[in-house]
Amino acid sequence: MKEIIIPPVAEAPHDSNATDLVENQFHQDPHHPLFARQLQPGQWTDISAREFREDAKTIARALASIGIEPGDSVAIMSPTRYEWTLLDLAIMYAGAVTVPIYETSSPSQIGWIIEDAGVKAVVVEKSDHARAVQTAVQREGLPELHGMWIMEDGLGDLRALAANGPDSDEMERRRSLANLDDVATIVYTSGTTGRPKGCMITHGNLVNLSLNILHSEMQEVLTRDSTTILFIPLAHIFARFISFQTLASGSKVGHTPDVKQLVPDLKSFQPDFLLAVPRVFEKVYNSALLSAQEGGKGKIFERGAEIAVDYSKAKEAGSIGVGLRLKHWLFDKLLYSKIRAAMGGNVKDAISGGGPLGPYLSHFFRGVGVNIKEGYGLTETTAPVTVNRPGKTRVGTVGLPAPGCGIRIADDGEILASGVCVFKGYLNLPDKTAEDLVDGWLRTGDIGHLDNDGYLTITGRKKEILVTASGKNVAPAQLEDQIRSDGLISQVMVIGDNQKFVAALVTLDEETAPPWLKQQGLDPNMSIAEMASHSTVREHVQELIDRANESVSRAESIREFRIAHQDFTIEAGQMTPSMKIKRETILRDFQDLVDDIYQTAAK
Repeated sequence: MKEIIIPPVAEAPHDSNATDLVENQFHQDPHHPLFARQLQPGQWTDISAREFREDAKTIARALASIGIEPGDSVAIMSPTRYEWTLLDLAIMYAGAVTVPIYETSSPSQIGWIIEDAGVKAVVVEKSDHARAVQTAVQREGLPELHGMWIMEDGLGDLRALAANGPDSDEMERRRSLANLDDVATIVYTSGTTGRPKGCMITHGNLVNLSLNILHSEMQEVLTRDSTTILFIPLAHIFARFISFQTLASGSKVGHTPDVKQLVPDLKSFQPDFLLAVPRVFEKVYNSALLSAQEGGKGKIFERGAEIAVDYSKAKEAGSIGVGLRLKHWLFDKLLYSKIRAAMGGNVKDAISGGGPLGPYLSHFFRGVGVNIKEGYGLTETTAPVTVNRPGKTRVGTVGLPAPGCGIRIADDGEILASGVCVFKGYLNLPDKTAEDLVDGWLRTGDIGHLDNDGYLTITGRKKEILVTASGKNVAPAQLEDQIRSDGLISQVMVIGDNQKFVAALVTLDEETAPPWLKQQGLDPNMSIAEMASHSTVREHVQELIDRANESVSRAESIREFRIAHQDFTIEAGQMTPSMKIKRETILRDFQDLVDDIYQTAAK
């Protein structure tokens, strides 16, 4: 199959916008809890549709009082927290446009976004962020901001400005001014190469995509009674879209600003479904495995994992034998219930995006009782253009197009996307927009294929395809994802462009290294630098590489590797905030390891 288009199943009135999602919840039941805030560890307080709406309107009036006009841009620079979503909707209630800035952004990146988007005001989480914004404005010689406020100060100063704002009729006019064709937010791409581009996401993208997914089979997961907790960055389109999706469904949302607090927050909040990137699920699996091994129950875990995978595969095939059911029941008592408990105890469904999860972990978690539905999308597609859904899930794929969306495979294998999800274009880049958006079809830059039923499989990134000196094309992701799934590994980057063979740079996970070392009978305090040259560690990495090599031809296989003495980080510019590796930066920063690989081989 070369093309599949799924007709829309819902459509919002053209004169509506994203704020109507809140208005609809308020008019349906003003007392319905849309959010829960954690004021003290382990204690969550519900926030009703009425409370949220009134606070958003107050902040909107405050923004209007300082001169923010409809169509103006207001930026938010903060990790994921309740105030992020509150401010997002408040900005839209004022008729303005939200511009997210990652809290890890450098002053130069901040300055670029403020200038490019014409940002008039900024709300940050803490004083460190405020200083970074001030530095950016001064260094780049940008116009003075209308205002800047700090969330950790309580936003009381911002709310107080509402007293001098326009009257209710004027604020309602501003709220209602935007229609589905108007820009709701400008989301900057993570920027794996070059400067971030501002993607103009419309109210129609947010609203119609939310409604179409809500009226699909996903309505079994997204209900007014369901709950979730957001912890991945709201500056990223993946979490951001879910915040609007839950407003459409009325699902209750909690927020975790610090991922280190995720486990206790999951246990106290007890969500029904989760949204995460593959690395989170890999860490859940690896932590459970290492914990079992430390307790002398490694063999039990491995057998339980085997049964979970077999059970999932049998379920997919439509026939689960009596013996397998009995074994699954036993391991549910011994193992699976404990893994679910670590995720809060109530999680039945999860959505994974931002990269491939891998069939093994998909089957494992489904066998454990957590149905992970992989999806696919870009900032330019408002996140999900395809997604696996209840009753329509195929492990190893990223699912079917969402209702109202389409997928086409070009002659060179590139994935093209169309429909209600596709953005309006790149801000201030008409030539780039015309290049990537042709006749309503977006060139995604990803490579993949559709099966006979229309399920999409991603095989690589067009720009990341390596071409060896012998002319062999190599898709790095296929190898990287398999190696990175191991508990000891943090990141992997396959190299070999214009080289005689394929190699890899590997980094180790500082969190899982101590228990792994202890399990091997080695000093758990060994440094990463010492581990990089230790024979046991190198043998383990070689085993992982050998296993991954089995999935490719010899010409595509990894022949050499080096373990770096430090991890790839966001702070060093080697990773994007959405945890994608920046290949050019890593090649430059670790050039000594690359040279060592190929110079040694040449001797």
